[in-house]
This record gives sequence, structure tokens and C-alpha cells, in this order.
Amino acid sequence: MADVRRLPTPVTRIWDWQLRAACRDVDSTVFFHPPDERGPAAVARDAEAKTVCAACPVIEDCRRHALTVQEPYGVWGGLTSGERHALLNRPHRHSRTDTA
Repeated sequence: MADVRRLPTPVTRIWDWQLRAACRDVDSTVFFHPPDERGPAAVARDAEAKTVCAACPVIEDCRRHALTVQEPYGVWGGLTSGERHALLNRPHRHSRTDTA
């Protein structure tokens, strides 16, 4: 019998969280802006997307995914692309103070 302990995790285990996402039945244009959208329209659309995310049972899974793959577009896990970019590019703080 083959030893299957080292096989990768089935894909469904990795992506099942998407089946429970609050956005599944929401038009994707709420989460992804059209090319010419700017100013108050963009702010309003992002706010609407974040409202959906705030009530989502898998917001943490979604956010983790977007940060891990560095998703460049849309609102994922309650964060805009700009917010994700800022999180990923902020300076890391050291947990201890070095003394010499």
C-alpha cells in the first residue's frame, strides 16, 4: 500500500472557506472598481464592500489569502488593495530592545 502521508492537502481543504463567504451572492463590481472610478464613488464602493466583509464568517481566511498571495485588486477580507499594500510594506518592529 502506498504511503500517502506526504501528499499535499486536498485543494478543497484550502479553499472551502470561500463557500461560506458573505460575498458569494454579491455582484463583484462591489469589490472591484471600474478603471475610471475615483474620489467619492471609490470611497462609497469600498465602504459598501467593507460592510459585506464585516458580516462575513470567513473574513480572517479571506484576509489571510489576500495578504499571502499579495492580491493586487479589490477588497478582500475587509481591506482595500492600498490597505493591504501598506500592511505588507510597513517596517517590522523588533520585539526586544538590543543593548550593546
